[in-house]
Amino acid sequence: MWKQVATPVLGLTTDVCLNQQYRGMATLKAISIRLKSVKNIQKITQSMKMVSAAKYSRAERDLKQARPYGEGAKQFFEKAEVAAPEQEPKKLYIAVTSDRGLCGAVHTGVARYIRGELANDPNIRVVCVGDKSRAILSRLYGKNIEMVANEVGRTPPTFLDAAKLTNAIINLGFEYTDGKIIYNKFKSVVSYACADLPIFSLKAVESAPKLPVYDSLDADVIQNYLEFSLASLLFYTMKEGACSEQSSRMTAMDNASKNAGEMIDKLTLTFNRTRQAVITRELIEIISGASALESKD
Repeated sequence: MWKQVATPVLGLTTDVCLNQQYRGMATLKAISIRLKSVKNIQKITQSMKMVSAAKYSRAERDLKQARPYGEGAKQFFEKAEVAAPEQEPKKLYIAVTSDRGLCGAVHTGVARYIRGELANDPNIRVVCVGDKSRAILSRLYGKNIEMVANEVGRTPPTFLDAAKLTNAIINLGFEYTDGKIIYNKFKSVVSYACADLPIFSLKAVESAPKLPVYDSLDADVIQNYLEFSLASLLFYTMKEGACSEQSSRMTAMDNASKNAGEMIDKLTLTFNRTRQAVITRELIEIISGASALESKD
């Protein structure tokens, strides 16, 4: 006769025979299966940590080369004192994330920032770079998502990727007045922060008070520069996000490996104690049986 017994240490339910001789064996088998699975998980997390460490080194080198693109485009808006028009603003937010997970809260922070902005202004339109931001924002604000860029994060971002994304945003059909690029700004191997960079339309730049400082600027030149600056900003923010993602994944996999090690130690101790209890019980049964036979004789 069998019944289901819950193992309090493992949180598992095991079919255990009512006969005491086999109950301990069934528990030992469940613990050994769980112990083997946790050891396999630890091997995977350690491997992912090593891979992320290698990718992080490359991402940090690429980020140093990409920073002038973002800083140059940002300084133009600051020097010309470009501001968003107060009448009938149409805002566009670009969430820079990726398709890959297992990297802590690096994508959640970007989505949380945009969720707070959408709660204050439900007319904001959103472009999701990466499927992670779309999955989070689509639950409550699916109607605000204009476009989703997939296949992001599998390979290091390039300027060609940013140029294709810029072309898709321009051909989107949504004429925004201003907006923001929301991304994760890399600080150190264990630190990053959610940041934003402004983007503006052609009309907003043309009405800037200090634009005449730059000579020979007509509408075509400004439009071409705005397209290039948007691509530069996207390239820079994608590099920042990729570096932050790899550093966060490296930290997350390191913590996961440590947690798996602690669980392995606890399961090993539980397995040894259970095995000792089974051996002791079997010895008691053998001695009791021998004593019973001697008493009959």
